[in-house]
Amino acid sequence: MPRMLVAYDPAWPSLFEALADGIRSAGDPDWIVEHIGSTAVPGLRAKPVIDLAIRVRDHGDVERHRAALEDAGWVVGSSITTHPVMVRESDGIRSAIAHFFTAAEWETVNQRILRDWLREHPADAARYAHAKCDAVAAAARGTASYNAAKTPLIQELVDAARHARGLPSVPVSDKRQTERE
Repeated sequence: MPRMLVAYDPAWPSLFEALADGIRSAGDPDWIVEHIGSTAVPGLRAKPVIDLAIRVRDHGDVERHRAALEDAGWVVGSSITTHPVMVRESDGIRSAIAHFFTAAEWETVNQRILRDWLREHPADAARYAHAKCDAVAAAARGTASYNAAKTPLIQELVDAARHARGLPSVPVSDKRQTERE
């Protein structure tokens, strides 16, 4: 069962900043790091997990810094298949997810595009909040995984956001189908 959603916490941006500083210190000080995910959208209910988007030169850049990132508490481990990901846990509970994207893909990263859309479209942010609550309920009933239950609305919102930027629609699902978050 997924972790419960909580009310927006105004401390999340500060937690993100600390994590971003740590990622740059362990990795590359020139990496661009942005806050993504639900905790990056003021007012949105979320699982208390900070998502970071990190712009790297290439995916080998992550591997070159992997040992230092692991020494800083990050571990490889995610069902995401489209880009490198490292996670951080506290007392066995995931607290942060670092998503690594190349400079070439940076402007078309769906997570960044969705974050911007939700920040600019409060009605869609409210729809997404409801979908997330419904997804938690579906996962609790065992009728769908948390991610699968919210993916149709995410696809709709990302399609609208990409269209507004003149970008084509692309599938948003980036996780192995067996995940039961």
